[in-house]
Amino acid sequence: MIAAAIGLPALSAPAALAMMDSPSLAHLGLLDIAVIAIYFVMVIWIGFYLKGQSNTSEEFFMAGREMTAWIAGLSFVSANLGSLELMGWAGSSYQYGILAAHWYWIGAIPAMLFLGMVMMPFYYVCKTHSVPGYLKLRYGQGSSFVAAVSFAFMTVLMSGVNMFAMAEVMKIVLGWDLNFSIIVSSLAVAAYVALGGLRSAIFNEVLQFVLIWGGAMLVPILGLVETGGWEGFKARLAHNIATGDVPVGDYTHMWRSMGHFADNPMGIHWTGILFGLGFAISFGYWTTDFLVVQRVLAANSLRSARLAPVIGSFFKMAVPFIVILPGLLGLVVLTNSNGSHMQLVGENVVKVCARSASGGPADSAACSAALATTSVLPATRAAVLAGTGDVQLHSYNEVLPLMMVRYLGPGLLGLGITALIAGFMSGMAGNVSAFTAIFTYDIYQPHIVKNARDDHYVLVGRIVTIVGVVISIGAAYLVMNAAGIMDYVQALFSFFISPLLGVVLLGMFWKRATKAGGFWGLLCGTLTSIALWAWVKADPTALRFVAISPDAKDMAENMYRALWSVITSVGVNVIVSLFTKPKPLSELASVVYGVTPLPTEEPVPFYKNEWTWTAIAVVLFAALNIYFW
Repeated sequence: MIAAAIGLPALSAPAALAMMDSPSLAHLGLLDIAVIAIYFVMVIWIGFYLKGQSNTSEEFFMAGREMTAWIAGLSFVSANLGSLELMGWAGSSYQYGILAAHWYWIGAIPAMLFLGMVMMPFYYVCKTHSVPGYLKLRYGQGSSFVAAVSFAFMTVLMSGVNMFAMAEVMKIVLGWDLNFSIIVSSLAVAAYVALGGLRSAIFNEVLQFVLIWGGAMLVPILGLVETGGWEGFKARLAHNIATGDVPVGDYTHMWRSMGHFADNPMGIHWTGILFGLGFAISFGYWTTDFLVVQRVLAANSLRSARLAPVIGSFFKMAVPFIVILPGLLGLVVLTNSNGSHMQLVGENVVKVCARSASGGPADSAACSAALATTSVLPATRAAVLAGTGDVQLHSYNEVLPLMMVRYLGPGLLGLGITALIAGFMSGMAGNVSAFTAIFTYDIYQPHIVKNARDDHYVLVGRIVTIVGVVISIGAAYLVMNAAGIMDYVQALFSFFISPLLGVVLLGMFWKRATKAGGFWGLLCGTLTSIALWAWVKADPTALRFVAISPDAKDMAENMYRALWSVITSVGVNVIVSLFTKPKPLSELASVVYGVTPLPTEEPVPFYKNEWTWTAIAVVLFAALNIYFW
């Protein structure tokens, strides 16, 4: 979901409210509606079917630790393939080009492989149920409680963001009422997670993964056919840049424009991508975020637990094919009703011009001023201001629905819309199930009711699931009143995920790290990130210090702020630990490298060995970065 929630443009709430009366982009037939209805019936049926297998706390919260490597791996990726991932990064690729793929490759693959090969033995062998659970074993209750509260807060907020994003897309694409979409999606998620727990969430995430690929992969395939393949696309893109239909920029290379902040549209430097995204945010998310780690902890053996992230890494490398590529293709294939090239704009421009459609001269002047800040052609600007209907403004975030409407016919369009709904519900369910486990295991059990019967905690888990959904609904409506959501979400990741990385890594690899060091490292790392964010908000010129360049943009600020928080977390942890008493080695067994006896695994053929597939993943990862250099 983070690395899906990291750095992508906001689905702006005010823009959504301004477009409440706009016509829908698509009209579904009976076959399309039937496909969507069948999906909702299936996800709820899975919850009822698995209810009988979720009677103990181990079954409800950890799926009985019975998942195979393939199921755990697919769920691991699917939990991150939510609404922000599908909609946001497709919009980012239209706006920034293939630079957006950094969040799938350097921003995911190394961390996923590190989790599987290095960190999973500790998470799995110590039989922890969560990352806060590991912190409790390593550092004590203080660090665990701080991390649990942070995760609980973050998960319900992200669930609400997914809920709102889904409702907005259904309104824009299909014309559905915003409130109706929120209620239907929340009831479906509450039903199958409360009934079947994590097991139900995982099986539905596997179903949703298949639907997402089945519903979305036709778009890039048909788009490449229309443009004449990758080389044909690049030729048409060059033509559109030359004619002014597309802003000047390098849309097809990932690294060669990263030498200076001003050389690329993201306003970011390669050091920010490599160390801020590739280490601070990526490793923080994929190795410590309970939402994704929980799926791997449900594996049926240590080998399955190590293989699951490796399996997931191959699918993660392929996801840009259904997310990034449609956004890129939209640069050359989307057209208006009069046949002219469609030029997408930012949400703020759509908001202003939507007001002007029903306003007077002042609103028209505001729309004209907003359009003047974009790269749209004079003819497009004139058509929008004239209000003839031949040219309608759409935002970057609508590129994926626009591409689906262009290529998918009856039945297939229903499948495509179902894929979007599946992505939204996957993100919602993942966050709700994570919130349930964290609250019950790391807050309720150790601090409220310590020694209750097992069935009591299962009942609490089911109740907390409903409560989490209700809070998420509140968060969804709260997002409607925000100017934008992604800056806030990115700030949360740098506040809570990145500093946690420093604490976990030191605790796992340094025997000398102490209880006080872990607590103060986590707290100071978090406060550092918050302070840097507040500093830039109060004084925008401070960006040259936080992101080491006056040419940096918001994306770079997020990356460097996360990096500084990790450095602070590690530094404070080391200093405090050197002045406080560490635990004896006898208490560090199963939680620290060098003290933990790892179980020996049965020899298997090379094609079943996790190290073989890790090596293949590394080679493929390197090849992709070299090809798109």
